[in-house]
Amino acid sequence: MLQEASAAALSLAAPGTRPKGMQPADVESLSWAFEAGAEIAAGRRVLALLGGGTRYEAYLVWDDSLFAPVVAKLLRPHLIQDARALGGLNREARALAELRHPALVRSFDTILEGEHPHLLLEFLDGPRLSTLVRRHGPLSAEQLVSLARQLCSALQYMAGAGWLHLDVKPRNVVVTASPMLIDLSVARTFADARAISTGVGTDGYMAPEQCDPARFGEIEPRTDVWGLAATLYEALTGRMAFPRAGDGERFPQLRSGPPVMPPKAPRILATALVAALRPDPRDRPTAGELYDALEPLADWSRRLARKLT
Repeated sequence: MLQEASAAALSLAAPGTRPKGMQPADVESLSWAFEAGAEIAAGRRVLALLGGGTRYEAYLVWDDSLFAPVVAKLLRPHLIQDARALGGLNREARALAELRHPALVRSFDTILEGEHPHLLLEFLDGPRLSTLVRRHGPLSAEQLVSLARQLCSALQYMAGAGWLHLDVKPRNVVVTASPMLIDLSVARTFADARAISTGVGTDGYMAPEQCDPARFGEIEPRTDVWGLAATLYEALTGRMAFPRAGDGERFPQLRSGPPVMPPKAPRILATALVAALRPDPRDRPTAGELYDALEPLADWSRRLARKLT
């Protein structure tokens, strides 16, 4: 069983990304470098490396209790005694424990002590949205609408539960039969978000109020709507909504208004994205309002699908 799952996982595993400023050799020295079959916890064995970032590595593992392949998100070896890193892992575990939605990745277990602190997450069999667009080009409007409304549903649910994602971007959307939002590593409750004192998120997908310390007090649920709109624009065009003018620029979204929408975008979609990318969060729709605004396009998409079948 382990050998069969391992072969399947190796064919599906996505390449990892290395932390900024690090060379491959540096990342390797901070890696667990587990080989297939290595046990990270009782009854939990490695199948393949999926990728990693600055603090974490993700491995596909076989869990005997679940009797299924799942994802272990591990702190890198040099951080297992780091109180701040462990606190971040615990915060993500809390978010995953409190949030249950069809479009949010699920958690099955949390190990915060011992040799391999990690979260055990649902394995989603599909590419990230960033990978899909890079390999196959932009999505059509009808494809985008279904994805958009599924993500709106997740964000509206999170807002109702008192949580913000704060890192909505193409890399954090997995395109399966039903699109899923992943990576709650920087998610915050409303109360914790009010205490933010440094930038949280990914530069190109952070709402203006996430980029400017003077505006951190404005961070609220419509902050995630801005990240969603930037993500949808990129999926529709294949281009970032706010490209950098040079390598040294971090936040081009602070110097320019909403991007020009492509001619192929239906008017309803273009209008909705422009509204969701407004600089002031009070001027943006909520995730629920964006969901409703796209309803006419959802009907059109369903009628088109029936004609093609």
